[in-house]
Amino acid sequence: MGSFIRAFGSIFWAFLGVRKGSDREKDFESLNVVHVIVAGIISAALFVGLLMLIIHWIIPTHHS
Repeated sequence: MGSFIRAFGSIFWAFLGVRKGSDREKDFESLNVVHVIVAGIISAALFVGLLMLIIHWIIPTHHS
């Protein structure tokens, strides 16, 4: 379970684009690839959902 949580942390830093090379190397060596893929898909879906909520909040849709 700890590896899965750490995978989310790694994905978070990857989204921000700020990560030390040494920390990235540690992630490559210690994290389970499946955990990283699943965490990446979940994180991307949450990110897109958040963007959609913000857009719908800023630009309300009016139906006639």
